[in-house]
Amino acid sequence: MNGPLFYLAASGILCVLLWTPYILNRVFVWGIPAFASNYPSKKFPAEVPAIPVWAERARRAHLNMVETLPAFASVVLAAYLTDANNSSVASWAAVFFWARIFHASVYILGVPYLRTPIYLISWAAVLMIGATVILR
Repeated sequence: MNGPLFYLAASGILCVLLWTPYILNRVFVWGIPAFASNYPSKKFPAEVPAIPVWAERARRAHLNMVETLPAFASVVLAAYLTDANNSSVASWAAVFFWARIFHASVYILGVPYLRTPIYLISWAAVLMIGATVILR
């Protein structure tokens, strides 16, 4: 498998796995029966059990990846289909993937001042892959 497609697949797997911390926390907070029924109380959703801040950050990191992955997938597939698939595209695909790993880690841990710059690196990687396709 070539580099960009490998990182596209790895990013898809990352996207699927990013919901795991939030969901596991929900299982522990609500309990398995309430989680399985999707209703932690009779007053749900008006009253929702409190979740820890880190679990909310995990949920938001997952949602951010869900929002970003389609743009990444589009430019990687465009590069593949137009034969713009070169070492530059592979490098930027790797940058995207690792930036998203760091973004999720920093986001969930609540490290100040790093989340946005790391997100912008992944955003720039998408733009650079797209520019490679368009300007070839």
